[in-house]
Amino acid sequence: MTASLYTAPESHPGGQRAGRLLTTCFLAAAVLLLSACGTRSLGRAPVEDRGAGMGRAPVGAVDTAGVKPLPGFENAGKPGYYTVKPGDTLIRIGLDTGQNWRDIGRWSNLENPNLIEVGQVLRVTPPVESSVAVSRPVTSGSVTPTPPASASSAPAPATASASAAKPAASAPSAPTPGGDDDLAWIWPAQGPVLAGFDEAKNKGMDIAGKTGDPVMASADGRVVYAGAGLRGYGNLIILKHNNTFLTAYAHNQTLLVKEDQSVRRGQKIAEMGASDTDRVKLHFEIRKQGKPVDPARYLPAK
Repeated sequence: MTASLYTAPESHPGGQRAGRLLTTCFLAAAVLLLSACGTRSLGRAPVEDRGAGMGRAPVGAVDTAGVKPLPGFENAGKPGYYTVKPGDTLIRIGLDTGQNWRDIGRWSNLENPNLIEVGQVLRVTPPVESSVAVSRPVTSGSVTPTPPASASSAPAPATASASAAKPAASAPSAPTPGGDDDLAWIWPAQGPVLAGFDEAKNKGMDIAGKTGDPVMASADGRVVYAGAGLRGYGNLIILKHNNTFLTAYAHNQTLLVKEDQSVRRGQKIAEMGASDTDRVKLHFEIRKQGKPVDPARYLPAK
């Protein structure tokens, strides 16, 4: 009886509307959430390419606008010019080219002769306007760039020429152009020869002696270098005799002359020592146009 009296309840119209509203709200919330996520990812700060704003050159491009050419680059390879190599000093370049290092500095317009760069090109022959002055046997004193050096050395060439005129018959210390080979040489030291000239191993000859033995100028000339600035030579003196010949006296204990000083053949210019070498000796070189030659070909027989 009870069962026959029960009837299934009908869906209430209000309940259906509530369900549809709930579903609609849920879908709307989901859409808003997704929109928010999408907006967050699309709103990231952009990556700034600072290179474009700073004028950076593109990859592979070479900016040469700020590269300054080395002094004298336009003369590289020309006769009378020398390109500086690693390890060079102005003193060595002067010795190797047969010139006074001070003259090279002046001819090359060097503000500081102690600062030269690899690849820099230096003039190692006198300019045309200086050729008359350089034709004299000794020229370094009158061409130094600083006024004090010029003032102190101006009378020196005249003194050297005047004094050289007296013994001209026996020792032509001031030969005229064309007679540069006519020098009267003497041995710079009296000891025995330890090692002779070898173009590959020994650019001069080594002469034995005792500490303090006299070292003498082998011919008349002018001191173009006196110091210890050339590695391997110790206390060194370089004399310029004329446009052709230089002589070098190395490993001395004491130097008795100064740069730009005129010296006479046989004058004591140093005392023998062992500076920058393993024993007491004089290393003696004769350079002809800067090239080492065998001193035995020029020195008198003992």
